[in-house]
Amino acid sequence: MFGKVLIANRGEIAVRVIRACEELGIATVAVYSELDRDAPHVRRAGEAHLLGPGPAAESYLNVERLLAAVERSGAEAVHPGYGFLSENAGFARALEERGIVFIGPPSSAIEAMGSKTRARELMAAAGVPIVPGTTSPVESVADARVIIAEQIGYPVAVKAAGGGGGKGFRVALDESQLEAAFEGAAREGEKFFSDATVYLERYLPDPRHVEVQILADKHGSVIHLGERDCSLQRRHQKLIEEAPAPAVEALAGLRERIGRIGTDAAAAVGYAGAGTIEGLLQDGEYYFLEMNTRVQVEHCVTEMVTGIDIVKEGIRVAAGEPLSVRQEDVVLRGHAIECRINAEDASKNFAPAPGRITSYREPAGPGVRVDSGVGPGSEVSPMYDPMVAKLIVWDKDRESATARMVRALREYEIGQLKTLLPFHEAILETPQWANAETCRDLIEDRAWLKALAFPKPEQPADDPATPARVTRDYTVEVSGRRFEVKVTGEPGGAGPLTGTTATAPASAAAPHATPHATPRRGARNGRPTASAHTNADGETLTAPLQGTIFKVAVTPGQTVAEGDLICVIEAMKMENEITAHRPGVISQLHATTGAAVQAGDRLAVISSP
Repeated sequence: MFGKVLIANRGEIAVRVIRACEELGIATVAVYSELDRDAPHVRRAGEAHLLGPGPAAESYLNVERLLAAVERSGAEAVHPGYGFLSENAGFARALEERGIVFIGPPSSAIEAMGSKTRARELMAAAGVPIVPGTTSPVESVADARVIIAEQIGYPVAVKAAGGGGGKGFRVALDESQLEAAFEGAAREGEKFFSDATVYLERYLPDPRHVEVQILADKHGSVIHLGERDCSLQRRHQKLIEEAPAPAVEALAGLRERIGRIGTDAAAAVGYAGAGTIEGLLQDGEYYFLEMNTRVQVEHCVTEMVTGIDIVKEGIRVAAGEPLSVRQEDVVLRGHAIECRINAEDASKNFAPAPGRITSYREPAGPGVRVDSGVGPGSEVSPMYDPMVAKLIVWDKDRESATARMVRALREYEIGQLKTLLPFHEAILETPQWANAETCRDLIEDRAWLKALAFPKPEQPADDPATPARVTRDYTVEVSGRRFEVKVTGEPGGAGPLTGTTATAPASAAAPHATPHATPRRGARNGRPTASAHTNADGETLTAPLQGTIFKVAVTPGQTVAEGDLICVIEAMKMENEITAHRPGVISQLHATTGAAVQAGDRLAVISSP
C-alpha cells in the first residue's frame, strides 16, 4: 500500500479521498489555490502545497505546478477525484513517466474513453448498443445539416467530443437552432476540455438517465455494483441521484443486461479502477452514452446500498491489490438518494449564487450522510463549481428514503448563502417524484421555480431601551495561523470598542466560530438576488449574479420581446442566459463582452416603444 498520496482536487471530493486514505493508514497531501488557503481539505490533510492564483487554469489545471507539488511532497500516488484533470490522459501519462501512480485507469483507457466519438466507435465494435448518431467528429454546421437530414433527424444533441458533466452539450429542436447549438457545444468543449470537436446524437426527449458502477483490478476481474438513476437534471447536469433505479427494478432481467454492458465496455479498453458507464433508458431499450473514467459525484448512493467503499477499492486497485469483492458478493439492500446542495437560486432558473457561508449545521441521525468541503465562514467562489455539499440518505425502500431526505433537508442550515435546499425539499414532495418521473416538466417550469424564492429571515425588533451596539470582524495572522477576531462595543465612543473576542483559528475553524443567528426554517437561504426594477428612463435590467459577460446579443435601439436573449454571464463554470423581462426597445446598453459584473449591476434599459 502507498505511504503517501497527493489529492489533486478541492472541496468535498478532496475531503472524501482524505478520509479513505486515513482509514487505509496513508499519509495525505493537499493542494490548493490562493482562494482555498483556509479550505477544510487543506486543514484536514497531513501537509498542503500552494499551486497558484484562484483561476483553475493557474492552479488545479496547471500540470507543471501539480507535478512540482508531487515531487516536493514525495507522494507515491495521485488521486485526481472528479473534474479538473481526472480524465486527462496527458496528466496520467506524465505521472506514469515519473514513476508516480495515477489512482485511476491507465492513460490508454482514459484516452480511448475520453473522446466520446472514439468511445462510441469502440462500443459499437464490441456490440454495445449506442444512441444513434455519428461515431466521428463533425467538422462544420453545413456537414451537420447533411448528416441530420440523411441519418438522424431532429431533435438532435450536439456534444463536445471531450465533454462530460453536462459541459459541451446543446440541443437543436429544429434547423433554426442548429448553428447556435453547434457553436455553443464547440465553445464549451474548447473552454473546459481544450477540444472543440463535436459529434451528433439523436436527442431522446425524456429518457431515464441510468448508469452502472464498475470496478476492475489489474488481475482481470471486472464487476458491476448495480445501477443508479440520475434522470433529475437541469441544463444536462445532475441534481438528484438514487440507487437502485426505479425503472430498472420494474423490468425483469434489465439490471443483469446493463451490468453486462458495463463490464463488457470496461473490459474492451483494459480498464482498472472505479468507473461508470452512463446510458439512456427509453421504452425498455438501453443505449450506451459515455464512460466516465473516474469516480463519480454520485458514487455515494451505490456505496450506501452495497456497503462497498468505492474510493478505497480504487486506491487498493491502483496499489496492485485484487478487488476485495466478487460479483456474487454484490447485493443491493434498501434505497439511497443523493441531493446535490449547490450554491444556486432555483427561483432564478438555477442562477449561480456565490458568497460566504455564515452559520452552518449539517443534518444527522440514522441513515444520513453528508459529504462536504465547507464550514462556517467558507467562501463559495464564482471561480469553481457551485457544489457546496452532497446530502445522502438510506432507508429500507424509496418511499422511506424520500421521507428521510425531506427530514434531513429541513435540518440542514446554511446561513445567508442561497442554495438548492428549498428546491430539493419542494420537488421531493411532488407527485411526479413519488411516481418516479423525470420531473423535467417541473424543472423547466419557470413559474414553479419562481415560487421557490424564500423570504429573508425575520430580524428581531430593536429594543429602544437598549443602546445599539456595533460589531466588527477582523482577520489577524499570528505565527502563520489566521484568527477571526470579533470586536463589539458602543458606537460613537472616542476609545476602542469593548468586548474583544478571538474565535478559533481560521485555519481550524470550529462550528461556533461564526455566531450568527440561525435563520428560521423556510428562510435559511434568504439572500435576495437583483432583477429588473423601474426607473425614470424605462425599466432597468440588472445582473442577477456575479460573473463575467461572455456574450452580448443585442445592440442599442434594438426592439426585443419578453424572453429574448440580452446577454450571457459566465459564472461558476456555467453560462447563464439573461433574457428580457419585458418587451420594448434597448434604450441603454451597459453590458460589454468580457466585463466583470456584480449582482445588481446595470445591464440594459428596456423602454417602451
